[in-house]
Amino acid sequence: MDWKEIVLGDYIDILTDYHANGAYEKLKANITLKHEKDFAVMIRTLNFERADFEENLIYINEKEYNFLSKSKVYPYDVLMNKIADPGSVYLMPDLKRPVSLAMNLFLIRFNSTVNQKFMYYMMHFYEPYIKLYANGAATLTITKDAVRKLKFKLPNRPEQDKISGILSAYDALIENNLERIKLLEEMAQITYEEWFVRMKFPGHEEVEVDSETGLPIGWIKASCYDYMDVLSGGTPKTNIEEYWNGDIKFFTPKDAQPGFFTGNTEKTITSIGLKKCNSKLYDIGTIFITARGTVGKLNLAHEPMAMNQSCYALRGKEGVPQYFLFCALSKAIDAFKGAANGGVFDAIVVDTFKFLSFVRPEISLVKKFDQMVSPMFDSIYNLLEQNKRLQEARDILLPRLMTGIIDIEQVALPEALLERINNENDNN
Repeated sequence: MDWKEIVLGDYIDILTDYHANGAYEKLKANITLKHEKDFAVMIRTLNFERADFEENLIYINEKEYNFLSKSKVYPYDVLMNKIADPGSVYLMPDLKRPVSLAMNLFLIRFNSTVNQKFMYYMMHFYEPYIKLYANGAATLTITKDAVRKLKFKLPNRPEQDKISGILSAYDALIENNLERIKLLEEMAQITYEEWFVRMKFPGHEEVEVDSETGLPIGWIKASCYDYMDVLSGGTPKTNIEEYWNGDIKFFTPKDAQPGFFTGNTEKTITSIGLKKCNSKLYDIGTIFITARGTVGKLNLAHEPMAMNQSCYALRGKEGVPQYFLFCALSKAIDAFKGAANGGVFDAIVVDTFKFLSFVRPEISLVKKFDQMVSPMFDSIYNLLEQNKRLQEARDILLPRLMTGIIDIEQVALPEALLERINNENDNN
C-alpha cells in the first residue's frame, strides 16, 4: 500500500476557534452561556471526556448562535483541544440540533480530497505526536500554525474510504447499542413511575388505602437509612506507586456516567492499594452516589470496583432489591441534592440518608417490579459488554490500519465479531 507524506495545512478548509468571532469584550457583551435548554449547544471538552451529550450541557440562543457564525460545528467535524491536554482530538457526533464551539477548542474541517472521518481516526491515533507540538511555560498550548505544519502519511482516497468505513462500522454499532440502552433505561424508569408515582401498579384497583398514611396498606414510610446500607470509600496514599495502576477499577465522582451503569474509571488501584484504603471491593450492581463536588450522580457498578471517600455505596436491605432501589433513588435525586450541605462544595453525609424519607411498597409488589425490570437491566448490561468488546476490537485495529501493516480486505466487520460473541454466550 502506497502512503505519501502530507502537510496537514494543505488539506484544511477551515481551522477556527471561538475567538475568531471577535475580541474578548465583544464576545462578553454578546454571549451569555445558559444551563437551561435553548436553541444551540455550546460543545465543550467536558462533553467528550464524559461521553455526555445530554446532561450538563451549556446553551446559547439563536441570536448568539448566529453571532458566532465563524465557529458553527457540524456532524463529523474534527475538534482539538487548544489547552488542557492540547492536541487531543474528537469527532463531533450528530446531536440533531445546532452546535457552537466553546472556548479552548479548535474546529478543523478538511477539503474534499481527503476523507473527514479517516483524518479524525488518523489524528486520534497520532495524538502523542501532535502533543509534542504543544508548548508554554505555565500552560501548555498548541497553536493554529503548529496544527497546519503537522505531517502525516496518507494512503490514497479509496484506501482512506475503506479504512474509515471499517472503523465507522464499529463506531456505528457501538452508537446503535447506546441508543438501545437509552430506550431500555427509559422503559425501566417509566415502569417505576407508572407503578409507584402514579400508583397504577398491578391490582391497584383492589388495594385499600391506609387513612393515616395515605399509602396503600402494606406500604411503609421510613427513612432511606432504614432500607439501605450506606457504605464508605477511601483513597490509598497517592505517593506510593505500588498502590496504583493495578487491575481494580477505582470509582470517583469524575467517573459518574449519564446512564445507569458505570464501568470505565480514570484510575485503578492494586490489591495492595485496596487493603490500604477504607474502601471495600464493591460487587456488580452496587449503587454509587456522588457525595461531594457534583452531588447526587447515581450509577450501578458495571463490574467490581472500589471507590473514593467522595462517594457512598448503597445496598438495599429489608428485602429491597438493587434495581428497585436504583429507580427509587433516581426519582428522588432532587431531594438528595436539596438536602446536601457543606461549605465550598455541597455534600451528602451519612445523616442525609437518615432524615430523607423513603417509601417501601408492599414487599411482594417490590419483588414483582424487580422481576419486570430485571430483563431490561440485564439487556443493558449485555449491550455494555458488547460495546466493551467492540471498542477493544476497534482499538486493536486502529494502529494496524493507520500504519498500513494489515490487509484491509481481511478485516472482519463488527457484525462478525458480535455473531461470535453471541455464539460464545449461547455455549456458556
